[in-house]
Amino acid sequence: MTKFDFEKAMEKLETIIDDLESGNLSLDESIKAFEKGVELSKQCHKKLTETEAKVKQLIKNESGEFELNLFAEEDE
Repeated sequence: MTKFDFEKAMEKLETIIDDLESGNLSLDESIKAFEKGVELSKQCHKKLTETEAKVKQLIKNESGEFELNLFAEEDE
């Protein structure tokens, strides 16, 4: 399985947006580009959600208030 590269996916999304906005794609090419963009967007969102869960967690402090603390990541 290939490791997901968030930065490359974002660059590809920007390229897709530029291509779609240019108006130079045929209808079929536009639909394919849009579908690829949606898929990349979902993958990026998933990666961001997973990463967020790894680096922070909500903990109740002694006064009963919630604080955002860094999560001690375990070695994978």
